[in-house]
Amino acid sequence: MKKRNVIVIGAGAAGLMAAGQAAKAGAKVILLEKMSRPGRKLRITGKGRCNLTNIAPVNDFICHFGPGGKFLRQAFARFFSEDLIDFLNSLGVKTKSERGGRVFPASEKAEEVVDALAAWVIRCGVELRGRTRVDSLVIENGKITGVTTSTIAPGSDWKKGVTLPVDTILIATGGASYPATGSTGDGYRLAEQAGHTIEPIRPALVPLETFGDVAAQLQGLSLRNVKVRLIIDEHPSASAFGEMLFTHFGLSGPVILSLSGQVVDALKEKRKVVVSIDLKPALDDNALNARLLRDFESHSNQKFKTVLNGLLPQKLIPVCISLVGIDADKPAHQITSVERKRLRLWLKDFQFEVAGHRTFDEAIITAGGVSTKEIDPRTMQSRLIQGLYLAGEVLDIDGDTGGYNLQAAFSTGWLAGRSVANSE
Repeated sequence: MKKRNVIVIGAGAAGLMAAGQAAKAGAKVILLEKMSRPGRKLRITGKGRCNLTNIAPVNDFICHFGPGGKFLRQAFARFFSEDLIDFLNSLGVKTKSERGGRVFPASEKAEEVVDALAAWVIRCGVELRGRTRVDSLVIENGKITGVTTSTIAPGSDWKKGVTLPVDTILIATGGASYPATGSTGDGYRLAEQAGHTIEPIRPALVPLETFGDVAAQLQGLSLRNVKVRLIIDEHPSASAFGEMLFTHFGLSGPVILSLSGQVVDALKEKRKVVVSIDLKPALDDNALNARLLRDFESHSNQKFKTVLNGLLPQKLIPVCISLVGIDADKPAHQITSVERKRLRLWLKDFQFEVAGHRTFDEAIITAGGVSTKEIDPRTMQSRLIQGLYLAGEVLDIDGDTGGYNLQAAFSTGWLAGRSVANSE
């Protein structure tokens, strides 16, 4: 039986997995990568630690992708988190689980993961070509027949290459986030050439910019175990619990990133967005009031700013004093019920109005992409063009932070790789 000629475009998480699986299944595979080496974006994920997946049960896992999560059920049924962990272990990459079910390489080095995957695809017989860009697809009578490429040598410009004949093509070029790693949206252009619908792309899991200088005053402060709510056009919207970070421009950290997709969409519609931080989510209003009364009575002769040491991180105290309007040197026993109420309300509703969001340069992933309505979830094959497959971030799927998106890339890559090798 003749081996199928397969070209995989993009050597990220989805592309590396797909290329290796296709070669193992008997295909002749060429893996084309625009950058000089594979996995550039994968090397920096999780701040270089590489949050590979999450041990959440599959139904909970899918919920982290919102309404579009059901598209992933077939891929997760074939290759899921435990399969990925076992696979990496077979390559010599040990893993460990952390808070929230997040899974990392035990070495905490993303480089180890990329190097192991790159070595594996070579052992599988994949031909890896770096510095090669795909300019266009060759489509005849509704079927993929080849790709045209350009190549680049160090220190030179792109030069027109050749047209490569092929039986099947897998687009795994990633999204448009972190463009310095090579993710510049090439896959959207190629899919659109094939007639696919591209849902509008926008930054996702992206830090938020806020009005005023309060966030800048708190730059570098990380808060754990806080509840963050979105208020859109003065109506409560989504909320999340966990960790966040103040920056010189606004807000970041896991909780903020998880909520950022809704913020980006709301801002695009010119809606007003406010982020409300509950600094004491374990205490309801009555319990918090009782806590404050005890603190002020126990330290009745201490200054207000000193009593706050038991309530807030040091860096947050001057901001609190300024915003609640209570004299920092006022003795605790002189704090009035009205002042105590102002403090209580602020602790439960520390607000920032959102001015904007950071760009694709700082977004972890891309929302939007190739419409999943036009992709067969059982194989990752295009419903429009025979011999065309897509996997990973180029698809219109995006999940919360915590290892969910990388697992989706590996799972769809695994399924697509097996499918391209066995397609008719």
